Amino acid sequence: MPTLLQISQLGHPILRRKAREVENVSDPAIQALIDDMIHTCQDVDGVGIAAPQVYQQLRLFIIASKPSPCYPNAPYMEPMAIINPVITFTSEEKEKDWEGCLSIPGIRGLVPRHKMVMVSFTNRNCEQEEKIFDGFIARVFQHEYDHIDGIVFLDRADSKDLIMEKEYQKIIQAMPKR
Repeated sequence: MPTLLQISQLGHPILRRKAREVENVSDPAIQALIDDMIHTCQDVDGVGIAAPQVYQQLRLFIIASKPSPCYPNAPYMEPMAIINPVITFTSEEKEKDWEGCLSIPGIRGLVPRHKMVMVSFTNRNCEQEEKIFDGFIARVFQHEYDHIDGIVFLDRADSKDLIMEKEYQKIIQAMPKR
């Protein structure tokens, strides 16, 4: 049965270190970590979580997009483990949109991100994949990718574009429902 993992908070040094590559994806400890990260992400209603956020300095993250109170228009997808990813192409076009972080509770920010990314990575079955992500999923990918490079969304947001969660919820409530 998967375990709920503790989430590292801003200020812990692991969030500022570049993570190391996963050497053996089929290792039972890595497979258990993937299961635990998916379980933890779902428990806290997140759309993604990176290994450094659960105190593991590994180039591994989960994307688990779904509609939630914070992202009511997010697309649904099955949780996906992204291991040793490489961004191979980014669109020139960027857009600003709201982001938050499980490691930085209570703060939201408008963050500029590439609208589309082409990536390669290893999946949990040890298979190499190449994918194109766009829109919200591209945003989540870039947010989690930053975590494995020791970057948090606050580093990419203008301080004038930061707000508290309570104010963000007012914005979300005023948004038209799709």
